[in-house]
Amino acid sequence: MFKQIMPLSFIVALRFFGLFIVLPVLSLYALEMKGATPFLAGLIVGGYALTQAIFQIPFGMMSDKFGRKSVLLIGLLIFITGSVVAAISDNIYMLLIGRFLQGAGAIGSVVSAMIADLVKEEQRAHAMAIMGGTIAMSFAVAMIVSPIVGGNWGIDKLFWLTAVLSIIAIGVLFTSVPQPPTIVHTYSEEESKLSEVFKDKALVRMYVTFFFHWLIMTMAFFIIPLVMTNDVNQGGFGWEKVDLWKVYFPAMILGVISMGPAAIFGEKYGKGKEIFLISIVAVLLGFLAMGFASTPWVFIIGVVLFFIGFNMFEPLLQSFVAKFAKVHQKGAALSVANTFGYIGIFIGGILAGWVMQHFDRATLAIVVTFISIAWFFWVLTMPSPNNRGNVYLPLDIFDREKVSALTTHEAIVESYVNETEQIAVIKFNKDLIDEDEVRGLLS
Repeated sequence: MFKQIMPLSFIVALRFFGLFIVLPVLSLYALEMKGATPFLAGLIVGGYALTQAIFQIPFGMMSDKFGRKSVLLIGLLIFITGSVVAAISDNIYMLLIGRFLQGAGAIGSVVSAMIADLVKEEQRAHAMAIMGGTIAMSFAVAMIVSPIVGGNWGIDKLFWLTAVLSIIAIGVLFTSVPQPPTIVHTYSEEESKLSEVFKDKALVRMYVTFFFHWLIMTMAFFIIPLVMTNDVNQGGFGWEKVDLWKVYFPAMILGVISMGPAAIFGEKYGKGKEIFLISIVAVLLGFLAMGFASTPWVFIIGVVLFFIGFNMFEPLLQSFVAKFAKVHQKGAALSVANTFGYIGIFIGGILAGWVMQHFDRATLAIVVTFISIAWFFWVLTMPSPNNRGNVYLPLDIFDREKVSALTTHEAIVESYVNETEQIAVIKFNKDLIDEDEVRGLLS
């Protein structure tokens, strides 16, 4: 599994590194441009998410129909173009166009769907944790590199670095990423429509969770650099840009460490919902500390709490969507989930910019408090993500027709054939039937 996942994880980590590396200083950079306002700076921070939201679903559906690799290539080329435009920008509107183009290369859900293709469901949380870990490490490196490079040589160099890394990602795609297996299923054209991925209430719960998760993330990244670098008379702490890594580094390290227990308890012990609820509480407490801190050290404690809560979600979000989605829906379902997330980023950037322009960070913390409470109760009523299991049957022993006929049983969620590995896969509801009973249905 490791050999299959690492090249894909490396690609998505390089791409996210390109997005992350500008986040710690982008709001400061945007505000320095002619005609800039806090609202426009917020739009710059979250602007790429608008086009991500628009193109996630088309990219995901195209990957289901035309193959993952070709769609990944298209997305990376668009992302490179946006990075170059942002690098050569000399006004805030050109920078906004570059950010929109960066977002149009919407490949996140395609990578997640490809991992879901390559890895059995029982290993998927581990695989997603590996991917999440590489993203988190790229995030940690970006938090350190960004203030140093941006502060000393200019933020345009960060965008150039992003373009170069994306070119490297294309090389990895065609030299190291394996072809996904050939899957045969019996779903009709009607059942493959996008509307089908909204019929599963558990999937819809996950979509909205993506929205809340990324909405609050963007608000945090908007205020952290502003508060730390603004003058004391402007409600800040007067730090230099190049010193921001001292804030992000400990927060990111503890955030990455928190991912391991979250993945273990969320998947192995079936406590996914509980992990989500704990994460929301950590995010809320962290934001309250950031909003009302009177010293930089209390503010940094808030940043650490926020990152712990944020990162605890990472190994579970994509995995649970892929678990709930049927085999022919994975690309579409993951793209819808990511679309909700990117809408959250877009709204989060605009909302944070508007609140900071008209009020202050304490008001933003209060807004986040109400959002977090709504989010907490939304997750509290969510069905358990761990109530579905899989049985893997060798085709040289079990009959294909009998396997496909099982879908009429109320406890069977779906069945399909992995032609590459010559196995049949049956997904079942653990609350209604166990693995031995599934096998018994075929005898």
